Amino acid sequence: MFAPPFQLCLFAAASLVLCAARAEDVSKPSATAPAASWQASAAEHAHLLSQVRWTPVAGTMPERNGGFFEKGKEYTGVPYSSVKADGRYIGFDINLRTFLAAVENPLSVLYTQSLAGKTANAASFYGTVCSSFTSYALQCAIPEVSRRHGPGVSKGVERVQPQTAQAAQVGDVIYTPHTTERDGSHVELVTAVTKDAQGRVTSVRVEESRPMTTKTTDRSPEAFEAHLKHRNKLLFRVTDLDAWRGGNRAESLQFPNYKLDATRPEINRTLLLDLGDWVPYQKGKPVKINVMDRDGLGVKALVIRRDGKVVEEVPVSGPGVVERTFKDCGDYTAHVLRPDGSASSACEFAVCDLELQLPEGSVSLAKEWRVQFKGENIPIAAVYLFNEEDSYGRHPIVLSEEERRAGSVSIPAGLLKKPGKVQVWLIGEHRLGRLKVRRDVQVGEK
Repeated sequence: MFAPPFQLCLFAAASLVLCAARAEDVSKPSATAPAASWQASAAEHAHLLSQVRWTPVAGTMPERNGGFFEKGKEYTGVPYSSVKADGRYIGFDINLRTFLAAVENPLSVLYTQSLAGKTANAASFYGTVCSSFTSYALQCAIPEVSRRHGPGVSKGVERVQPQTAQAAQVGDVIYTPHTTERDGSHVELVTAVTKDAQGRVTSVRVEESRPMTTKTTDRSPEAFEAHLKHRNKLLFRVTDLDAWRGGNRAESLQFPNYKLDATRPEINRTLLLDLGDWVPYQKGKPVKINVMDRDGLGVKALVIRRDGKVVEEVPVSGPGVVERTFKDCGDYTAHVLRPDGSASSACEFAVCDLELQLPEGSVSLAKEWRVQFKGENIPIAAVYLFNEEDSYGRHPIVLSEEERRAGSVSIPAGLLKKPGKVQVWLIGEHRLGRLKVRRDVQVGEK
């Protein structure tokens, strides 16, 4: 949790059914047992986002503290930004390679767009927050709200006893509770526990997403316990990963893709997209191709293909931006022809269309209602409900194959608990990334 102005870091999704299971104490810590396989994997996944190194090529990339990332300075860990439906979450909406490609393009959305003032708790167009960081590590298909790590909300999570460094295990979550419902809560992940020859814990490593980038901290037992006491933090343990995730499992969708995120990409030095590379665009949105020719090999033409067929060859004589808005959905590539007849490597992107239809007028808390949708060149993965009047009212609905074919999903009566404006996000998933479109609906008592 961050004191104002950071406020909420919980704008990721909660599960479809918020289980009111009481968090129980873990009877005894396992002082010497190695981390179980999924806990070890959680630490490895966290490292992918927390240890990546990148260097801005322009000085206009906004950061959450209100300033800008410094041009030419190397940073470790992905940037903090609660992008919601307005940007894209690293690891969930885009692969890590797409972010790294955007970093190398001085005219990418990282440097030309800011979500500050438009989206609460956000700055850069690509980013992560505390709950999306831990959700990525814990193999969720869609980010879980930070409050799901606390008591009285979820199955499969228990309070560790005693609340000490000696009881800590890899995969444990540190939860900072909110003061009021509208205040932010915060989550951190234990990713390493070091012990001496006698099996006593000597150090606990904690990783978290916070401004400016992810943070990794090694603490002595005394410092770790002081950290827990500050702001009434609690150490929780996910004892049953499948119960905690419910239907929100990464195995059911294409993202997160840990294997791909673990592979350092070769970034195109001749041209890059305004969204980086390896990325989908919503139909009707312009695609801005920055021909950079960073190696000075010369350029003669920009070749654009759709589904393997040339759709345009644009004469170019030097570096510059070529902007196109494509009316046809499909999988595209763009590459440069050089004066010597050689070709550059290609950027990959997709043009997709998402359509979301909600009931006219308002809907009722007490009655079932339906969301209708369709996608072109992108399968529909989920519908996400975001109740602006209820900080617990975050519901991702991962769609069944039957619902995808039908093009609609039923929102059951009683799922939403409070009246008010509800954001409905439609999430499509292409192999290159996810797209989101948002519509709002007013929910009443009757």
